[in-house]
Amino acid sequence: MTEKTLADSIAEPQMIFEFAPVGLMVTHQRIIQRCNRAMSAMFGYPVSALVGQSTEMLYPSHEEFEHIGETWVASMRQTGNHRDQRIMRHADGRMFWCSVSGRSFTPESPFASVIWVFDDISDTRPMSAPLTAREREIAARVIEGLTSKQIAKDLNVSHRTVEAHRLRLMRKLEVNSTGELIARILGMPPSP
Repeated sequence: MTEKTLADSIAEPQMIFEFAPVGLMVTHQRIIQRCNRAMSAMFGYPVSALVGQSTEMLYPSHEEFEHIGETWVASMRQTGNHRDQRIMRHADGRMFWCSVSGRSFTPESPFASVIWVFDDISDTRPMSAPLTAREREIAARVIEGLTSKQIAKDLNVSHRTVEAHRLRLMRKLEVNSTGELIARILGMPPSP
């Protein structure tokens, strides 16, 4: 292998990582070790402000950071990866929907070393109204088609608590049915 070929073979993966059209991030114990330009642009932070920081800064709240971590760690222990859609926080404070995929290099210790892919899906799923942390958790599960009892089990709360939050969501978003609620959360116009 010539020196030029060796240099090219090293530079190409770095270039692919840096210029990928989706946000890429490598973490160790939920601390950002490396991220690309798309990740930086998506969240509104310079790369230098992200590297060395906890991923908590990207979440709407500490509670959501903790809860999502618990959900992910269980899934990653079983399969080594996890995928979901969730609301994240931009540097300017606004919330936006993201599709997130993660793969652990060490499933036995899921957060020891993880590669993440973030895709901003706010064009297809805009934020329609400011929601509380619990409302965001419930909204995310409603659009997955889960029942109140399934959501309650997932969140370890009473199904009546979920029903109360769902009702508040419907009032807040000015809808009359679960179908309309899902459409509004997804940013789609309600059906006539």
